[in-house]
Amino acid sequence: MAIRPLSSELAQRVRAGGAALLDLLLPLSCVVCEGALDAGERGVVCGRCWSRVPALPHPQCARCGHPSRRIGGACRWCEQLPPYVRAVRSVCWAAGTGEAVVHALKYHGWRAAAGGMAERMARLAWPEDVVAERAALVPVPLAAARERERGFNQSRLLAEALAPRWKVRIWDKCLRRERGTESQTRLTPGERLRNVAGAFRASAGPSDPLRGAHVVLVDDVVTTAATLSACAHALYDGGARIVSCVTFARARA
Repeated sequence: MAIRPLSSELAQRVRAGGAALLDLLLPLSCVVCEGALDAGERGVVCGRCWSRVPALPHPQCARCGHPSRRIGGACRWCEQLPPYVRAVRSVCWAAGTGEAVVHALKYHGWRAAAGGMAERMARLAWPEDVVAERAALVPVPLAAARERERGFNQSRLLAEALAPRWKVRIWDKCLRRERGTESQTRLTPGERLRNVAGAFRASAGPSDPLRGAHVVLVDDVVTTAATLSACAHALYDGGARIVSCVTFARARA
């Protein structure tokens, strides 16, 4: 039986209904500045706020990506990293609009912000060997209680949005959190290290062939690299050959 085409009036109603549904699912204002989104903007962060995200300045350390006024010589930020961490990259400082974008995702539940964050993470420049070797993304796991409370793992959302852009897989079963930890927000660097020491363990299986692989950890923010180092240590002990890391934001040293 032939399907009759929709009348123009009915088609208009369907389109209006679809637009109304999108308005329910997506905010009419930016989740950062609360200003109106421009016509055609379907994200949750407006273009004006994205333009105000404080990108990391150059020059940067070729290994850890931390901005430095010195060219050559030892990098103090690199001194915090284990030798099997190959490279670390971040989009912006964890301050101002960059921090507000992270908070919109992490604390206010705007999961759609992960797409715009991953889009900018995907543009970061890496050493050629990292691009050639990276086998999979490994999101930093949350404690089970915290993930239940939040309803999601922001690192997993970022990895899901980044994986198709980099055309790599996600291995989210190869790293697990062994115990809950205190929030790192108010801890000193030394306390952060003690807080996450032994908190992670690798558990590679047939679907996550960790042994000999170069994997990239994914997280929203890196501060003192304590969590990064603890995760990298667990992955290396579990058989990973090299670990790199990508985050959206980074705290100033």
